[in-house]
Amino acid sequence: MNIVVDGHNTFVATGGCTFDPKKPTVVFVHGSGLDHRSWALQARWFAFHGFSVFAPDLPGHSLSEGEPIKSIEGMGKWLVKALKVAGCESIHLVGHSQGFLVALEAADSLGTKLKTLTAVASATSIPVNEALVEAAKKTPGDAAEMLLKWGFGSQTKSGFSAVPGMQPIGIGIQIMSNNPLAEDLVACTEYKNGINCAKKTHIPSNVILAAEDKNTPYRFGLELAGLLNAKTTTISNAGHMLPIESPKDTLDAIKSFILKNT
Repeated sequence: MNIVVDGHNTFVATGGCTFDPKKPTVVFVHGSGLDHRSWALQARWFAFHGFSVFAPDLPGHSLSEGEPIKSIEGMGKWLVKALKVAGCESIHLVGHSQGFLVALEAADSLGTKLKTLTAVASATSIPVNEALVEAAKKTPGDAAEMLLKWGFGSQTKSGFSAVPGMQPIGIGIQIMSNNPLAEDLVACTEYKNGINCAKKTHIPSNVILAAEDKNTPYRFGLELAGLLNAKTTTISNAGHMLPIESPKDTLDAIKSFILKNT
């Protein structure tokens, strides 16, 4: 579906079902340079099992109009506006990597509408290598390839794919090359408010970690889980790109938590 936020058309994937704001809504926020396609399997499952799904392309990404937002704080404010426009009444917020930082920023402003919070391969901060940021500014395709080759686990690099006939690294490069990757990476690097936001969050929380995550090291995910007093799940043989690298395991970890807290 499309909604208008700050005067710009915003694309929101709904998992293949008509969006109903009166249903509990699972909100999926994508990571740096990505879009709603990160959540294809997870969104579809929730949409067909009694939930509404709200998986937006952030401004300037893929099917959404507008300029890219330059800060995580700004993205958090934008997300709150988008959810208000959609009329969401009961929200389960899920974010991958940068998307979870955005979720953290939005959490306090959502008040009692927010029921649960889930982090996928994330932490309270995600500093990015300066060389990668510079590469993204000059040649987004090369930077995307660097990031994704580093961001997937050993099985994917050896040719394994959760969807036969499709190569997630190649798909990811194609998406990232056409999105504002550099702006997203700079926003992550400059973000410093995650610990404060996590300390203010007192709702059921869930942290899903990848055993082979090199982008957001495992120990930082455990620190986030400690701050949130969160349920923690570790997915083995996978790296930072959990939603598209290990979609079923990621879905299982999300749905078991949300179903328990609905």
